[in-house]
Amino acid sequence: MDNKTTPDLLASAVDVRVKINNNEILQGATVSIAKGEVVTIVGPNGAGKTTLIRAMLGLIRPDSGKIYRRPGLKIGYMPQKLNIDPTMPMTVNRFLELGVPSFLTGHGRRKNTLEEVNISHISTSQMQNISGGEMQRVMLARALLRDPDFLVLDEPVQGVDITGQAELYRLIRKIKNNRGVGVLMVSHDLHVVMAETDRVICLNRHVCCEGHPEAVSRHPEFVEMFGEQVANSIALYPHHHDHHHDVHGDVHGNTPDATHEKGHNHDG
Repeated sequence: MDNKTTPDLLASAVDVRVKINNNEILQGATVSIAKGEVVTIVGPNGAGKTTLIRAMLGLIRPDSGKIYRRPGLKIGYMPQKLNIDPTMPMTVNRFLELGVPSFLTGHGRRKNTLEEVNISHISTSQMQNISGGEMQRVMLARALLRDPDFLVLDEPVQGVDITGQAELYRLIRKIKNNRGVGVLMVSHDLHVVMAETDRVICLNRHVCCEGHPEAVSRHPEFVEMFGEQVANSIALYPHHHDHHHDVHGDVHGNTPDATHEKGHNHDG
């Protein structure tokens, strides 16, 4: 990964270390995200995934290392958890207005964003009455209201069934394509996200491996972290070609398609 500042670079973390109560949560993590790509951070519980993105967003200060954010960068952030008092009456529309500048939450803009994430039908529903999948889409809509250049999603499919997870990841890629944003996601499961991501970063307090999703799923450190059964159960990246990728994501094969694609990222 090239950590030099380029016109498309949105944000990066270089050799970031974070200690909490003398426990080193991050041990020198390096990550970058560019315009128009979907990057997913995977790793076990306690790997420092949320800590890393919070550091990249400026929500916590690293003990060492460098954080870069493009000047004027507009960020849409979807946190992992949101606690709403179930006794508090609050509609979806009202929730979207909270903490967001009024010029971003006008009726037309809010309506268009709800339509973009396919939940316009629940705009007047009470927050405590919507499903887990609808809640995640409301959270996504709230992040999109800021018209971000950089969309940061921490476990965006939490509380969603497996079918809904695949649909939500497809929606996120569609948003990326339509808006041209960079997307950084945190996930605990490479299975359902691999078809919709361009690059995977496997984190366990430091970056263990990084690259094309199919290549990462076969990387020795990924296999060691998640076990052979998990690694072997991950389907091949759904990309139609007559070649294969090595652990670095490079393409091998003698077909014209392979020759053309060698050294390039796929766009799923």
